[in-house]
Amino acid sequence: MDTEANGEGGSLVLIKQGAEARVFESTFAGRKSVVKERFSKKYRHPTLDSKLTLKRLNAEARCMTKARRLGVSTPVLYAVDPVSHTLTFEYVEGPSIKDIFLEFGLQGVVEERMDDIALQIGDTIGKLHDGGVIHGDLTTSNMLWRSGSNQLVLIDFGLSFVSTLPEDKAVDLYVLERALLSMHSSCGNVMDKILAAYRKSSKQWSSTLNKLGQVRLRGRKRTMVG
Repeated sequence: MDTEANGEGGSLVLIKQGAEARVFESTFAGRKSVVKERFSKKYRHPTLDSKLTLKRLNAEARCMTKARRLGVSTPVLYAVDPVSHTLTFEYVEGPSIKDIFLEFGLQGVVEERMDDIALQIGDTIGKLHDGGVIHGDLTTSNMLWRSGSNQLVLIDFGLSFVSTLPEDKAVDLYVLERALLSMHSSCGNVMDKILAAYRKSSKQWSSTLNKLGQVRLRGRKRTMVG
């Protein structure tokens, strides 16, 4: 795909590029949309690359769809194209949680808003984990705050997978905790508030949070060695 090109649904304007995919703004059936393209890796054999890319594309679509069935707010998935390796989904209007938290760091925390966001994050992850879905990249960049409804929307299921293991759930939470500590330390005890909401949301919270303690310990040991 070109940075700016005419796709089936309309023009494509590149808004983000990562290691695995490019993300475009476009239109689909007259609605503003996002197109995510998983591009090929030149160092892999073409046939293997195509199979792996398609497998990852389908896994992302399945996890995203399953998350919505579990009551998690995600963008609506409009289309999956196995030929161009693209997903097309709803464009969510609103800032990322990352931007909101960075604003808190600059201008001071708005406690009521912070509490609402933390509650929704914990509740969202609890529903996801009880349904056996691991997000794989829980950062504040992958959470949006929908304008108008003030609803948390979870995005980017590119690293998601299905698992019921407490270890995998704990690592999911640990990734979020590290992201909050590194980027949003000025937001105080937000992770404590998220975990409190997680305990209320998840029926399996006990085994996960017990495992989280072990994951934290391993993380600290790695930091000390490094």
